[in-house]
Amino acid sequence: MEIRKREKQKLFTTKDGSTIRSLLDLSNAPVKEQSLAEATLAEGQTTERHYHKRSEELYYVLEGSGVMEINGEEQGVSVGDAILIPAGAWHEIRAVERLRFLCCCAPPYADEDTYFT
Repeated sequence: MEIRKREKQKLFTTKDGSTIRSLLDLSNAPVKEQSLAEATLAEGQTTERHYHKRSEELYYVLEGSGVMEINGEEQGVSVGDAILIPAGAWHEIRAVERLRFLCCCAPPYADEDTYFT
């Protein structure tokens, strides 16, 4: 059984500039299929536009609001919104107000799978 306390997980900054806390990362487990992280962006902060060759991402907004851009299409997002980011899709998210969201990646997030223009 794998249960981890949020408060015991360390914060780090990803290659795109967002601050995340990996809540459950199975990259060291026998089956390495996904990861779950909590990400935060300060008001006005935007991640650097990027894509992942391998990872598909799901975002779920817990707090705040922002603007999500995927492959040139922008849409406002807020609490309760779930967002699918397919592997290979260019994307960025901008916080209109402090934004906190869950990010599920399959396979798990890796800096080595994050690409910029």
